[in-house]
Amino acid sequence: MMEAPRVADAQTEASLTTEWDAALYFKFGAERAQPAHDLLARVDFTPRRIVDLGCGPGASTRMLMDRFPQAEIVAVSNSEPMLAEARRSLPGMTFETTDIAEWRPRQPPDLIFANSSLQWLRKHEILFPRLMHDLAAGGALAVQMSDNLHEPSHSLMRMIAADGPWTSRLAPIAETRAVIGTHIDYYNWLKPLSDKLDIWETTYVHPLSGVDEVVDWFRSGALRPFLDPLGPHERAEFLERYKRDLADAYDADPDGSLLFLYPRLFIYARKGGAKT
Repeated sequence: MMEAPRVADAQTEASLTTEWDAALYFKFGAERAQPAHDLLARVDFTPRRIVDLGCGPGASTRMLMDRFPQAEIVAVSNSEPMLAEARRSLPGMTFETTDIAEWRPRQPPDLIFANSSLQWLRKHEILFPRLMHDLAAGGALAVQMSDNLHEPSHSLMRMIAADGPWTSRLAPIAETRAVIGTHIDYYNWLKPLSDKLDIWETTYVHPLSGVDEVVDWFRSGALRPFLDPLGPHERAEFLERYKRDLADAYDADPDGSLLFLYPRLFIYARKGGAKT
């Protein structure tokens, strides 16, 4: 039986990157890049037209260029700060500034590659079948999404938001932060449209020097909706409680170092009429 779909977080890529910090983002560049490499390794044909949907600062776009140098690639994002970095590092690439929730291709692509972007969009039960229909015959949808809203890094944000002088402002934010669908959901949505369907989960284990690095990882992303409504003193108090609870949740070593867990969900769906 199909489980009831759980709607993805309503925030968009733009809402998370208004004050995007390139230095913080690239501080964990290798860790952020590994899931994209793992997803790209699953692509089992040579696409001619590729869309990098939610390309961010262009790291995944570069991977696609290196793997498929003859392909026509269009990279799509609605974050101007991230696109500025992508254009700087990839001056010959074609970029489109658009809301990825509303994006539709001018021509059916052979590969839609969405690395850590679709988890911010709503109504996956509509979105994913639509993306499959947008593909050319034999094309593929390759998706990787963060699946960490039940991890301490995220559950502690919500718990602290619900317990403090900021509760009236932050509790509504915490209540809207839903998780993505389950593997069963995506299987049921995509199986009727796929000639081949692979779904897998990977939990990446990142050794970090301390809780400050966990904060740095999320400061320009998941933490921002909680921190932005607060004044300087409240923000400092929120972060102090967050760091203290993180150290307990991740069983930090005496020197403060910890193993940071980051679960991700992968989907590779191949449409009928396979290309070689």
